[in-house]
Amino acid sequence: MSAEPIAAEPSRHHTGGDRRLGLAVLSVTDTHTEDDDTSGHLARALIESAHHRVVHYHLVGNSVADVRDALEPWLKEPAVEGVVTVGGTGVSSRDLTVAALEAMGGKRIEGFGELYRQLSFQEVGALAMLSRASLFVLSGKPVFALPGSERAVRTAFERLILPAVQHLVEELER
Repeated sequence: MSAEPIAAEPSRHHTGGDRRLGLAVLSVTDTHTEDDDTSGHLARALIESAHHRVVHYHLVGNSVADVRDALEPWLKEPAVEGVVTVGGTGVSSRDLTVAALEAMGGKRIEGFGELYRQLSFQEVGALAMLSRASLFVLSGKPVFALPGSERAVRTAFERLILPAVQHLVEELER
């Protein structure tokens, strides 16, 4: 007998139906430009392939102030229903995305990071524990903090974000 849970198909209520969301992507990096930001471009492509809209895309350096200054105006816009940050979630002294999101207040949703690390462990082994991938609710909107690798972005979007984001946004609007 297998101890692995059986994943049920989510209901239309839980996936949010056919609603097109407006999402923003913020890449946080000291090493890439908008031209070679493959992970940020992948995030945008995955959003669009799921029939959502990319309302904003921007790249900033690994700085608490830069992350905050980019996110604060976006979170005030009705067209932005959620944000995905890419990069800055590791353990080095330059990985400041999570610190920036914590400083902005809001609520951390623990399950996202736990599930992301579980999925990542299946792909990269013990190094998955070094990720601080997170989900926060800031200004009533979901803000996902993803690692900067293309693999991490693809895993998070395909396995966690896209299957749940419509329902999450609708719950936050209640």
